[in-house]
Amino acid sequence: MKGLFYPRTPTGKASIVPPVPWHYSGELITFEYRTDPAKIAALLPEGFSLADDDPGAVAAIWADWQSCGNDFSQILDPVRGQYKEMFFVVRCKFQGKTWSRCIYIWVDKEFAVLRGQHQGYPKKLGSIQMSRPAYVGKGGPRLEPGGTFGCTLAAFDRRLAEGVFTLSGTAEKPGFVNGHPMAHSRFLPAIETDGTDSLNEVVTMSGFDVELGRCFKGDFELSLFDSPVEELLDITPREKIGAYWHEVGVSWKAGTTLARNNL
Repeated sequence: MKGLFYPRTPTGKASIVPPVPWHYSGELITFEYRTDPAKIAALLPEGFSLADDDPGAVAAIWADWQSCGNDFSQILDPVRGQYKEMFFVVRCKFQGKTWSRCIYIWVDKEFAVLRGQHQGYPKKLGSIQMSRPAYVGKGGPRLEPGGTFGCTLAAFDRRLAEGVFTLSGTAEKPGFVNGHPMAHSRFLPAIETDGTDSLNEVVTMSGFDVELGRCFKGDFELSLFDSPVEELLDITPREKIGAYWHEVGVSWKAGTTLARNNL
């Protein structure tokens, strides 16, 4: 039976995700801010600790992605490759090294959920919207000082986050919080549902063919909202650091297991 993920079939054609490598091109809006470090520490699993520097730093990131497998068929069938996501990243220490770590993330397509769970991202379904830059007319913001972009996140019929980015000039890089290799957790509860796991490991990501495009900095406003099934108010911004609109391209094929708990 073939297929990276279910359903596996004799050909693998019905698998939710295509074979690796996967290629991504996207536009991102990043808001960096500081929150209570104790709230970040509470979200880190056993073996992880707060980063030594700026332990309360958080990046709230909206992304509009176009992606494909190595046969590039999704480019000609965009519904299978285009998706949006919103995620929160913190920095932490594991095995004596500083890592970036995704603590919450939402996407709007089925294949993106499963692909992310394979990589260790805790993806859930949501509704994500971002202003697109405009190059003609008045239907969108321009990539120039004063250009103002909006972005929103909702899930289960509730608005969870909304932000406004106002561009002020060019930047060399889009901040520092999401600037380290990622350390993620992959786990699967045992079918006995007795509190044990069939899979419990820490993994890291390693992309290739990274290409950085235009990058702009600016000011931002960010609001987080309550929900019966979310905990975002625990990481409400206390102090702004910076904001960015930027372009990135990257490919991914495989990660590395850092630790595997004995089960």
